[in-house]
Amino acid sequence: MSSPGLESVLDRRVWADVQAGGIAVLPVMVAAVPFALALGAIATQRGLSVAEVTLMSATVFAGSAQFIAIELWTHPAPVLLLAVTTLIVNLRHVIMGAALAPHLRGFGPVGKAAALFTMADEVWALALRRTVERPLTPAFYAGLGIPLYITWVSATATGALLGSQLDDPAAWGFDFAFVAIFLTLLVGLWRGRRSAEPWIAAAAVAIAVDALVPGAWSIFCGTLAGAAVGYWRGTR
Repeated sequence: MSSPGLESVLDRRVWADVQAGGIAVLPVMVAAVPFALALGAIATQRGLSVAEVTLMSATVFAGSAQFIAIELWTHPAPVLLLAVTTLIVNLRHVIMGAALAPHLRGFGPVGKAAALFTMADEVWALALRRTVERPLTPAFYAGLGIPLYITWVSATATGALLGSQLDDPAAWGFDFAFVAIFLTLLVGLWRGRRSAEPWIAAAAVAIAVDALVPGAWSIFCGTLAGAAVGYWRGTR
């Protein structure tokens, strides 16, 4: 039977991890707001109601896939085209999940399901960055995923309510915000030449595929190339 003192220490550690995750994801939350506002506004212009837009963000929680779906949206909705396109965009999550899986062993079935549901690109990168320094805990991951999820859903709903007043993040300079965040994350994950080779392979393949093949295949192909090079280096 654990003592009250031990329980108190464990509670403090859990809360500290939650706070650390919230602090780490804070810049991502700030950068996500204008895009979520724009998504909500554009979606209502395409004929979706505020409730439908909010439900989309609450159940999908994938910004790039949502923007693509909204751009393709017509009445009646092209269900097959939407399904195939968003599947291609999100295929990278298969590889991302495989990279994160070894660090989720202590999460339990429910914890793993919740972690994978909130595995946005930024959450995934911040979680992996955490593993460089110390083990990834459910509390830290909750501090990453839950605040970003709430921010994305609420800002999308707000954008839908506001209409078209903020439909162009680039006009405010926010289009570079996510790029800046990922560049910062890459610096934190840098481990010399061994890190550079998968990154170069991913970038080269993504650029080449984007120039040759229309659609979102460049995202998946770049991810696959980077993972393949990383695996090859690991086997060596």
